[in-house]
Amino acid sequence: MYDPYDPQVQADPYPSYERLRREAPVYQNESLGFWALSRFGDVLGALHDPVTFSSASGITIGTSADVLLPMMSMRDPPRHDRLRALVSRAFTPRSIAALEPRVVEIAEGFADDIWNDGGGDLVKGFTEALPTQVIAEMLGVDPGDRAFFKERSNQLVRANPLDRSGRQQGLEAATALYSYLGGVIEERRSAPRDDLISSLLGATVDGERLTDDELVGFCFLLLVAGNETTTNLLGNALVALDAHPWSRHAVEKRELGLPAVVEEVVRFESPVQGLARTTTSDVVVGDSSIPAGSSVLLLFASANRDEAEFPDPDRFDPSRRLDRHLGFGHGIHHCLGAALARLEARAGLACLLDRRPRYELCDSPVDWLDSGLVRGPRTLVATVT
Repeated sequence: MYDPYDPQVQADPYPSYERLRREAPVYQNESLGFWALSRFGDVLGALHDPVTFSSASGITIGTSADVLLPMMSMRDPPRHDRLRALVSRAFTPRSIAALEPRVVEIAEGFADDIWNDGGGDLVKGFTEALPTQVIAEMLGVDPGDRAFFKERSNQLVRANPLDRSGRQQGLEAATALYSYLGGVIEERRSAPRDDLISSLLGATVDGERLTDDELVGFCFLLLVAGNETTTNLLGNALVALDAHPWSRHAVEKRELGLPAVVEEVVRFESPVQGLARTTTSDVVVGDSSIPAGSSVLLLFASANRDEAEFPDPDRFDPSRRLDRHLGFGHGIHHCLGAALARLEARAGLACLLDRRPRYELCDSPVDWLDSGLVRGPRTLVATVT
């Protein structure tokens, strides 16, 4: 039985994914009440059919959209398209490129702190700190509260929504973040600043302003998704480079480009393992019929290791040609912050490696997060050599 919240699966999900693709590409877990698609073509097809595979009922198995404030990721067209058109102005290539000097400055500061102390936990001191600081500055919230953001984000993505205590844990984390962000939004109403929240307060969709719930929901999504995705992308990159010394050496010598490394990391060790959709009608996938109203888990990480799409998919190879992958999703819900995540990953890796190319990681084996939703190392203790 495949269960994304099984500790053995979380420690190493890839044997389970391989078996699903081979034996049950359209898998039903009757006891836990969900289906799972594991092959690249099937997952891609579902992502490009938002009419049948709807996001409106929630994007994680076991969690109802009714308990969360409205977010763009849980909207279907046409409302989704209008909201995305509005908020995407902050994530255009030009907007992201303008952030690069500040992102590099933040990364350099955290890298110096780590290496000047002779090493330390790269997760706590760098891979968590960098994206939290960047997102906080973009939104206009106090970067000094980043420990609070990260604690609540961790609590949310590590909660198991398939059991009662897990659902309660996730709800408590979401409520705390909603309350915090709601307070910041009220402050910006009376005293606007040059930040994203202030911009959103004045923005309109078809002549209508965003509702308070939509404002809080978008800020919540950016704070949590931007944090977790980039934190784990950076952590997974450090693990992969440590496990493949030739790649790390090539990066340090700039014989291998960082953009290619980042894309291969996203494919090879996807920070987001998968998200769910709900079928709006009966649908046939392969030889199986999925009934209307079913929760369907789209396994991005399995699709990214599909032998039918990627030659030798279990090999980490930054030199491979990657025309596409599903690490940032695909279709209308393709990750809005993908360009920002790529920028932070490139800048972060460059700063760490340029400042201290001779270091080693002490965590063996890697202690992976206990999460069915995201994948990344819990700690990465490094020492200077």
